[in-house]
Amino acid sequence: MSLPDDAGQILLPLARSAIARRLRLPAVVVDESAEWLAEDGASFVTLTIDGGLRGCIGTLEAYRPLREDVASNAVAAAFHDRRFQPLSAAEYPTLAVEVSVLSAPEPMSFSNRADALAQLQPGLDGLIIQKGRHRGTFLPQVWKELPDPEEFVRALLRKSGLSPGYWGDDIKLSRYRVRVWSEAGPNPGA
Repeated sequence: MSLPDDAGQILLPLARSAIARRLRLPAVVVDESAEWLAEDGASFVTLTIDGGLRGCIGTLEAYRPLREDVASNAVAAAFHDRRFQPLSAAEYPTLAVEVSVLSAPEPMSFSNRADALAQLQPGLDGLIIQKGRHRGTFLPQVWKELPDPEEFVRALLRKSGLSPGYWGDDIKLSRYRVRVWSEAGPNPGA
């Protein structure tokens, strides 16, 4: 999916407006006429308050129009992330929104854990790890917190419900890249 550099000027208000409508607050009217919004796209919406995570939900593979994916993931991050209570109207003014649009995941080919780790590009690769019903992902932004590939993979294994030291022939890895747009601060335009 080819996105214009200024796509964030539409995607960020689109995400924020979906949350505002759910809270029955005034929402910015977003021009959704751009053709690229109708293309299938995969996105993650990350919400923070005072720099701390407040919700993050997304889609790993494109299956619906990007406009729907972003709006749906924004609502899910605000109200259905199991790590947090649903967002309140009182929190809304302090919220900062980030939208990541993902490339299609590419399966990795590797001979062992060391080979897989050596192929990772910190700061660039998002990673999906899967073993049977266990599956998890880290966006490339997580490299800021976990810059070492070994620690990155250990944390992702843990997030996926596996032992951090687990490795076997049944592990599948895929990587992807993202384009990211972030609000400069909480509730711009308020």
